Order: sequence, then structure tokens, then C-alpha cells
Amino acid sequence: MKMIAGENIPETLHMKKRPASIYAAGHIDLLDKRKVSIVGSRRPGAYTKNIVMQLASALAKRGVAVVSGAAMGVDAMAHRGAGVAQTIAVMPCGLHHRYPAVNASLIEEIAQQGLVLSQFDPDFKARPWSFVVRNELVVALGEVLVVAQADRDSGTMRSVEFAKKMGKEIFVLPHRLGESEGTNDLLAAKEAEAIYDIDAFAENFGTIESETSDPFISFCKKSPTWEEAVKRFGERLFEAELEGTIAVREGRIILL
Repeated sequence: MKMIAGENIPETLHMKKRPASIYAAGHIDLLDKRKVSIVGSRRPGAYTKNIVMQLASALAKRGVAVVSGAAMGVDAMAHRGAGVAQTIAVMPCGLHHRYPAVNASLIEEIAQQGLVLSQFDPDFKARPWSFVVRNELVVALGEVLVVAQADRDSGTMRSVEFAKKMGKEIFVLPHRLGESEGTNDLLAAKEAEAIYDIDAFAENFGTIESETSDPFISFCKKSPTWEEAVKRFGERLFEAELEGTIAVREGRIILL
């Protein structure tokens, strides 16, 4: 565990009260990368889960660090889609705790291979107000804020307010009427822009450095479903999974 002076993290300057110091576990050099914050509902639908995984994966492949809050739902999908070595998890508690417990193993993997941050003393246990503090840092670290799914008057929409005050651009996933009313309201008010093309959005932050002529790798980069991959590549898919080249998350292929 390390301690970083708040002044050494330029993005914290946008916060209402800049933290004097931040505790860190993992690879601090991730803070030097371009960063995108992804937040959203703790109970996302299947569509949201799939798109968040694809979006986080597309950003990570371009060298972007994905920032989120390690909560259930969208946060966990963002971390997993990016891969634990290319993500930053901001905690509502001290680093001696793994909260929520359901994501304990994920948080531990990020602490080992990615980066976990907290503004709280190591033994501090999460309180209702500490989630708000956590959310502000999540928003501050990203160049932009992506809101994947949100109900009106939800905690996620509090993050949107932070983004507005910081002058951050806000992006949302397009949803059907009657779903994710918080993000639909943002679109209606022209306070956010919809992401209609994942690769086009990700390319605003970087490019994939090493393209490959291998059709299998190129196919997996698109995060296809397991069924699609099995139908097209059969045994090659199983071999790649055993080799650790790919992983299956929420029924989709993620290239590692």
C-alpha cells in the first residue's frame, strides 16, 4: 500500500475539496494513462452489461484505463471488460476492506494487477456519505464520464452532477423509452451525447497499436458471443481459453 499526495494527481484539482492524500494498492503508473470513467446502475439489464463490457474492452485495447467504483452491476462490468490490469477501482472504504463482498475477488485482482484507490484510512468502513465521496473521485479521474444506465434520482445521477460542475463531457448508452430514464433525460436536455459506435468512441482516446492478420484474434476483438465464436472457430476457441488468450464474461469473448 502506498500514499499519493493529492497534488500529485492533477485531476483531483477539479474536486470540491481536493484530498490531501490518497491511498493506493497496485500500479500507480495507471494514473499516467488516459482515463475514462464508467458508472451506472447496480442492477443493469443484459443489454447494458454487454455494451459496457464491449466498451471497456475497446478502451483498454487502446491503452485507456477504465475508472469505476467496484460496485455491483455496471461498475463490475466496466472493470471486468477492461481487464484487471487496465482498470482503476475507487473504493468507498479503506483498503483493508473489500466492499462489496460479492466483488472481493475482483477487487483483490485489481489491487494486484491494476490499481485500487481510497481517500479513507485503511481500516475505515463504508458509510452512506463515503459513497458520494468515492463517486466524486471516480468522476474526477476520467477525461469524460460514461453513464451506462441510470434511474432518475439515483446515486449515479449524483455522479452526473459532479461531472457538470467539473465541466466534464457526459456520454450515455442509447436506451428504449421507459428504460434508464436518467440517461434519456440527459439526452432530451442535450446534456449528454449518445454512444452509437463503440469503436468510434474509443478511437477518440487512442488507437490499437498492434493489429494482427489472425482472423481469430480480429474476431475476438469485437467481443462476440460465445455461441458465435464456437460456431465459427470451434476447437480454436477452447485452446485459446486454456492458453489464457481469451476469457468469457457474461456470455461474451474478451481478448486478454
